[in-house]
Amino acid sequence: MLLLRKIYTGYALLVFVLSFLMLFPLFLAASWIPGMQRYGRKVNQFWARVYFTLIFMPVKIEGREHIRKGQPYVFAANHFSYIDIAMMGYIPGDVVYVGKSSIRKIPLFGYYFKKLHIAVDRQSAKSRGEVLIRAKQYIDQGSSIVIFPEGGITTGAPPHLNRFKDGAFNMAVDKQIPVIPVTLSFNHLILPDNGKLTMNFKSGKLVIHPPIDTKGLSSKDTPLIREKCYEIIQQQLWSDNDLAEADKTPLEL
Repeated sequence: MLLLRKIYTGYALLVFVLSFLMLFPLFLAASWIPGMQRYGRKVNQFWARVYFTLIFMPVKIEGREHIRKGQPYVFAANHFSYIDIAMMGYIPGDVVYVGKSSIRKIPLFGYYFKKLHIAVDRQSAKSRGEVLIRAKQYIDQGSSIVIFPEGGITTGAPPHLNRFKDGAFNMAVDKQIPVIPVTLSFNHLILPDNGKLTMNFKSGKLVIHPPIDTKGLSSKDTPLIREKCYEIIQQQLWSDNDLAEADKTPLEL
């Protein structure tokens, strides 16, 4: 079984690299030509769908009806696995990701990400401030933002979430746009963050929850929105992973 998993992992990695290299000229063109970034992100979404098809991994999507065309959102998702970013490619509309700055060090991929999305150094207050400014600019242009509010793969005990940081929710309140919680139900089982980088063959699931409205709210309401989003995603994770009631204990800081 381990040998089959290693073969599958090698195949999935090969498909990832080859499909990216084939699409890289399009990413490059979208990065260089003014006004084409939005189309580069559409290619990003196409790539995600092609990738999961080629590695024979069906992904069940629930809740597409909660997204209204032309409305920008802040999408807040749990982050347990390196495959999370790819699977968020199923989110419709023009979507800009906020990812960690270390992504920029990956050859070619880092360049593409830096040009079409937003990289943040979470240890730098200056970088975090610049990210908020850029994200708000994208929102003003009608784009949505994807953020993993745990601040990275930090929990160590999935499907239990780590506590959420405020950035995503402050941004949504400031721009008066809805927050949509997103649950990635099984990615911690597909590609566990255990240092082995070995994939399991399992179907994926992405749940798009109803939006949390921020109209008329202010910064003092941020904790309420943050905890509501946290609770929605955590309950979905526990339900999808069939946790017993005795095991449903939120992690503490």
